[in-house]
Amino acid sequence: MAADQKTSSALPVGFAKRVVSIPGSSGATSLNGPEPSKRLVVGKEICLSGEITACDTLVVEGQVDASLTGTRMFEVTESGDFKGKVEIDTAEIRGHFEGELTAKTRLIIRRTGVVSGKIRYRALEIEQGGEIAGTVEVLPEGANESSEENVGAA
Repeated sequence: MAADQKTSSALPVGFAKRVVSIPGSSGATSLNGPEPSKRLVVGKEICLSGEITACDTLVVEGQVDASLTGTRMFEVTESGDFKGKVEIDTAEIRGHFEGELTAKTRLIIRRTGVVSGKIRYRALEIEQGGEIAGTVEVLPEGANESSEENVGAA
């Protein structure tokens, strides 16, 4: 009789499947719910280096030294410091950015933001107090790909 009472679930009777909730995360709330957003937050006092890809939104509150591709939104907060190469749709800088930045849609530099290096953008907004230095280039209308992707093999 005991064999007849077995369930097909590997979990002991009385234990239901559940999603673990992590404070501060914006993940899915059910097993069959929508896919969690591809959002990465590098918190204050966190240092990260490397390559970041396939991330919808990157928020930098700490220090990041990396290359960033395949991202729609990039934000550097007042406490954030980013060094490296970024190719995104929209960037909002409140902290420090140094390197190569290509904003295919819009670059916003807030009053506390400092951007330096090789800067390319479609539209630019700088609040009073915001700083930009280096090589600055406006992307032509219809230029959705990086210059590296447009270079043919010789």
